[in-house]
Amino acid sequence: MSLVSGPGKASATSSRQKLYPEKHIDYIKKLDSRKDELEYWLTEHLRLNGVYWGLTALHLLGCPDGLPRENAIDFVISCQRENGGFGAAPGHDAHLLYTVSAVQILVTLDAVDELETRGLGGKGKVGSFIAGLQDQETGSFMGDEWGELDTRFLYGAFNALSLLGLLDLVDVDKAVSYIQKCENLDGGFGVSPGAETHAGQVFTCVGALAIAGRLDLIDKDRLGGWLSERQVDNGGLNGRPEKLEDACYSWWVGASLAMLDRLHWIDGAQLAASILRCQDPEAGGFADRPDHAVDVFHTHFALAGLSLLKFEGIAEVDPVYCMPKSITSKVFSA
Repeated sequence: MSLVSGPGKASATSSRQKLYPEKHIDYIKKLDSRKDELEYWLTEHLRLNGVYWGLTALHLLGCPDGLPRENAIDFVISCQRENGGFGAAPGHDAHLLYTVSAVQILVTLDAVDELETRGLGGKGKVGSFIAGLQDQETGSFMGDEWGELDTRFLYGAFNALSLLGLLDLVDVDKAVSYIQKCENLDGGFGVSPGAETHAGQVFTCVGALAIAGRLDLIDKDRLGGWLSERQVDNGGLNGRPEKLEDACYSWWVGASLAMLDRLHWIDGAQLAASILRCQDPEAGGFADRPDHAVDVFHTHFALAGLSLLKFEGIAEVDPVYCMPKSITSKVFSA
């Protein structure tokens, strides 16, 4: 199963000022039928992530049954490795980023129990894989056995473990301390201590602190100010100063502001208009910017950004987990 990319292009025309949900639904549902295209095989390393992006986008578009449930579960299980983690596709090495997507898919499909009946040791095996990636010296997390540390991995670990009810397997306090070391004078966060502030890393750190219940450690006004300055003249959002806007930052910046209760610090109407200009009204899908090729990554995050803005016709997204709010509400109320 693949949900990675497509050949369509977004164009900035007057028809772009409304949403075309049926076009986007059709675009996502047809992604797995393009196996005769070179791009399909060049993006195998994103296969499992692509299923998560497509599945979540379909939920936000009000089409939760758009992907065959059993096929999706079969594919996820086929990506699990002996160590409990998941690879991008069958036969690929396990990595934390793919493992997070696997957990999010199974939770969304109410299929976590499939890990017990068809997986390699149940959710405890998955939890052990993730916990084993925590660096005991710093409290951060590696992506895989090769040792790269990144705040993306820390957030991913917190995300997946909390969804599985296994956050107690790791040293949360030590991880939180590491996040604090990644904070910069502008109030933002980088990939590691001393690294430049980047909106994507801001999201991972704010999201991890939200899961840990430690948003009190953030200077919300200072960070909110830096995030609100990411809005450029055309209404879009960029990831760093002096960079071009990108539809996916409607999520990374928007969700961070939402968690900080500062989303109203940007012009939501201008942002929504900017996102809509990135859609292909004929073939469906969203691109990073108008007139660029659409792909399922930007389709997912563009729709999630519109959801944050409470755009009509899009279901509510959870700003911490980037999953349908209806799903996470059930998980954490159980």
